[in-house]
Amino acid sequence: MKPRIFIDGEHGTTGLQIRNRLAGRRDIEVLSIPEADRRNDQMRQDRLNEADVAILCLPDAASRQAVDMLEGSNSTKVIDTSTAFRTHPDWAYGFAEMEQEQASRIAKARLVANPGCYPTGAVSLIRPLRLAGILSGDTPVTINAVSGYTGGGKQLIAKMEDEAHPEHIDAPHFAYGLPLTHKHVPEIQAHGLLNRLPLFTPSVGRFAQGMIVQVPMHLDQLNGPVSLTDIHAALNDHYAGQSIVEVVPLEQSLSAERINAVELAGRDTMRLYVCGTPDGPHVNLIAQLDNLGKGASGAAVQNMDLMLAG
Repeated sequence: MKPRIFIDGEHGTTGLQIRNRLAGRRDIEVLSIPEADRRNDQMRQDRLNEADVAILCLPDAASRQAVDMLEGSNSTKVIDTSTAFRTHPDWAYGFAEMEQEQASRIAKARLVANPGCYPTGAVSLIRPLRLAGILSGDTPVTINAVSGYTGGGKQLIAKMEDEAHPEHIDAPHFAYGLPLTHKHVPEIQAHGLLNRLPLFTPSVGRFAQGMIVQVPMHLDQLNGPVSLTDIHAALNDHYAGQSIVEVVPLEQSLSAERINAVELAGRDTMRLYVCGTPDGPHVNLIAQLDNLGKGASGAAVQNMDLMLAG
């Protein structure tokens, strides 16, 4: 029998992207609920308990409700794309490249929390430096990021695309999360192995999919002396042997004039850059990804495959 997959919230932005990625698959069976019945809790509960893997594409409260709907003896594996369980000790964090053994942890887990798009980029840059001893957990860390507007779901998409919307946004770019209490901060701190809360400043651009996450640092605040070559080597060593996360060659990073936020739109990979001048006092670490690819739906499908294989 083919593994049965249920996407709870398949008609939302992330769910639709997952459904599209699974559309051509013949090795699985996708269970579904008509959009008109998406709020039918009994139907949802039946599908959740029938599935081998349930992928939750829901707000936090609805994700917690879906987990509660699983019967006590149920063996359904769960991938949750909300922020509800991303720092929960009983849930494996679904960033397979985060550490050498993380893919194995995901494969063996019943409960997997899919990372957020911003944290995927931030943690991919910060955690390797923490593990290499280059960055102290007490060092102040600043993260600046811009995402495609699809990361805000259907409501933000409507505001950006529908000129007749009463809350239409016509700005080409806008900053938000201005109180510096964005919901992704605890996740970045926990999986970035930081003792201090990072300073996170997100923004949205007038493009549908794509993302750039920047982590600028003073070299003299690192455990040094540390050069750009040392930092690049730490990232290169950390991601050696896998293909999803690419560490761009240092010479190419240093010669780059611009990094395009939409270059990886539609792909499930991520690129990491180490930018600056070789003899300068600063480094700018940059992650480039699709906010709905490796930052959401692509990562969920990757985690699903690991869990099915495990």
